[in-house]
Amino acid sequence: MEIRIKIGGSVKKVKYDFAVIFDADGVIVDSNPFHKIAMKKFCGKYGIHLTVENMESQIFGRTNKDWITKVFGNHLTLKQIKAYEKEKEALFRQIFLPHIRPVKGLIGFLEKLRQYNIVRTVASSAPPVNVDFFLDKTGTKDFFDVIINGDEVENSKPHPEIYLKTMEIIKYPPEKCIVIEDSLSGVQSARSAGCKVIGLTSTHTAQELANTDKVINDFDDLHLEDLQKLVS
Repeated sequence: MEIRIKIGGSVKKVKYDFAVIFDADGVIVDSNPFHKIAMKKFCGKYGIHLTVENMESQIFGRTNKDWITKVFGNHLTLKQIKAYEKEKEALFRQIFLPHIRPVKGLIGFLEKLRQYNIVRTVASSAPPVNVDFFLDKTGTKDFFDVIINGDEVENSKPHPEIYLKTMEIIKYPPEKCIVIEDSLSGVQSARSAGCKVIGLTSTHTAQELANTDKVINDFDDLHLEDLQKLVS
């Protein structure tokens, strides 16, 4: 089956009738171990001790504005939130830079999606500077038709806004959208938007990602036939 879609004024011929939406942190790159290091160092500077459980339940998959107010309190001004965000993310990029690389199998998977003109988007809660950092350093930016970052939504994951907005842009219904996520808040966000969800075990175990349609360890585990079955 072939359909035609229009994105950004260009017409593309598509063999497969679905779109793939990627989270960035933990999906494009295995960044969460380095977020943990940066988060502990950053929060420790301000006398706040974070556990792994705190980070997984309150921080991963959420916008900076959301987690900063959860951790530091709702009394912060927008200017203070922005200052904390800038400081923490600069520290994170500094720590991650020597180690950044695409998740195993990602480049080959993206090449296959592009070969068949399957719509590819990024929907990330990360700030734009981080999303650009991930895509630039992995050489993957040109693979994506649409890129949405955390500054472009009002509501953080697990709210479905970011996926609803992505689907509105690409003009695909939720039953034809496959989201690849690593965080539990991201999985809930995609589920609430009505999408099919693939869980990547960079942040959580397969058991913890049980509320997904398929679990993978990396992109070598994922094939176009698997995606087609999810939307058939």
